[in-house]
Amino acid sequence: MENQTASLKKIALNFGVLLALLSIVLQVISFVLDAHIDRPWWLTILQLVISIGVLVYGIKAFKTDNAGFLTIAQALKTGLAISLVAGIISVIFNYIFINYIDPDFIQKTLDFSREQMITDFPNMTEEQMENSLEISAKFMTPTIMSAMGILATLFFGFIISLVAGMILKKNPPQL
Repeated sequence: MENQTASLKKIALNFGVLLALLSIVLQVISFVLDAHIDRPWWLTILQLVISIGVLVYGIKAFKTDNAGFLTIAQALKTGLAISLVAGIISVIFNYIFINYIDPDFIQKTLDFSREQMITDFPNMTEEQMENSLEISAKFMTPTIMSAMGILATLFFGFIISLVAGMILKKNPPQL
């Protein structure tokens, strides 16, 4: 049992850092392409593919280290641990990104939201638009954005790990 814990920590750290670095590279690419505000669909799909790939390989690595056996609970623990490490690193990078790399990010996002509202809801009054933007701005504080980032990472990590665990499951023989 102690060996599994050591293996889980090592795998969570290695694959969590890998997932975070790949996510950061993707975010930097979207920033360089000036696509970080109006994120195109292909970036979202690419992020999902990267997340699925890293989590599945991490779970497979745990299974290999565990003599080829894997329960759904172990898959969930492994996937959530990888996701937590990646989420924490990504939150730290996002803090640096928003405060130092693109300090106008929040204002740009609010301006983009305003443009979208004008396009999507042409009958919306200025007062309704301002109220909506005020609510959006309240959710764009570093604390709330960090919490939402970690929760989203854990949520998708849970779903991906559950599916991967059901596919890769091989229970150890009962003694």
